[in-house]
Amino acid sequence: MNHDTDKKAKVGLKLNVNYQILDKNGNAKKLWANNALGNFLLKTIRKYVRPYDVAGNVKSGLLPKLALYGIQIPVLTGFWVGSLSVSNLITTAGKAGVASRINGSGAEDPFIYIAVGTGTTAANVADTTLETETAASGLSRASATASRVTTDTTNDTAQLLYTFTVTGTVAVTESGVLNAASSGVLLARQTFSAINVVNGDSLQITWKIDVD
Repeated sequence: MNHDTDKKAKVGLKLNVNYQILDKNGNAKKLWANNALGNFLLKTIRKYVRPYDVAGNVKSGLLPKLALYGIQIPVLTGFWVGSLSVSNLITTAGKAGVASRINGSGAEDPFIYIAVGTGTTAANVADTTLETETAASGLSRASATASRVTTDTTNDTAQLLYTFTVTGTVAVTESGVLNAASSGVLLARQTFSAINVVNGDSLQITWKIDVD
């Protein structure tokens, strides 16, 4: 008797997203990377404080500022870096989309679009969209350059790369990957301490999904 017939083969997806900002002169701008304590404090603050008003403007005062950036105390809650790496969350809809792409039994298109936004609600597996997707200031959803790269074994990682040319002032707090230029299925999403971009900046996002 084969006792292994009820065991399931599992394919894990590990994510890593890198953000880098260059100013108009091509110089890298520092970004804040939270440690575990910093992330905990940021998520806790954001449960109770919304940094934006109904018109989409940042509210005045200390609490909205903390909801955007968290408590930035070097070493204690994080550190300044030249580029920011964040682990993202695969959504339930995204998992179904990946299953569809494997055997073609569904209708999902390739996940090649990167979107950013100003939402601060923590990422959840039930998410189907970004909370507040940005469609202005040069930060509209874009089709990335898709390729395969090697992490552990040859071509085991799907990579998306896109550089946004910024034309306004935005505090970016979320990003995600979708499979259409509008609407579409959300593969992954995450929120983070605000990344400030201004006119003339370039925001480069490199998204890697490692099939483990």
